Amino acid sequence: MTILQRAVFLDRDGVINRAVVRDGKPYPPANLAALEILPGVTDAMQALHKAGWLLIVVTNQPDVARGTTPRTDVEAINQHLQECLPIDEFRTCYHDSSDGCNCRKPLPGALQAASSEHGIDLPASYMVGDRWRDTEAGERAGCKTIFIDYGYAEKQP
Repeated sequence: MTILQRAVFLDRDGVINRAVVRDGKPYPPANLAALEILPGVTDAMQALHKAGWLLIVVTNQPDVARGTTPRTDVEAINQHLQECLPIDEFRTCYHDSSDGCNCRKPLPGALQAASSEHGIDLPASYMVGDRWRDTEAGERAGCKTIFIDYGYAEKQP
């Protein structure tokens, strides 16, 4: 009998690092210099990792497809976070909504792919996010979900 692993899937901006909020909408930091890891995140992630949870960041970064953020800037932020925090993997979607890919939240493709690759028990795992797309992706994948409500001026889960 194979024992499946448990994972905590985490959105990046607004969950691990501070999102930049303009007109009630959250945006990623523009570059590494603007990155700020949120208070308590380091301790929480270390405790989860020590308890045996896989920590997988699942993030939409459509500004790359839109041409407003270079992919190298997104990768520099991810690399820095990986160096500072016990993150097992990043699943980054660089597509925009119109691209129709399965890896872009709210679709569950990134979570399902990680589950297949790492032997993750999705019903015993969590998706943590600050936007409806995050919780919907988690629900569609069969995970429990945790919503961090910042009161953004957008659709709520």
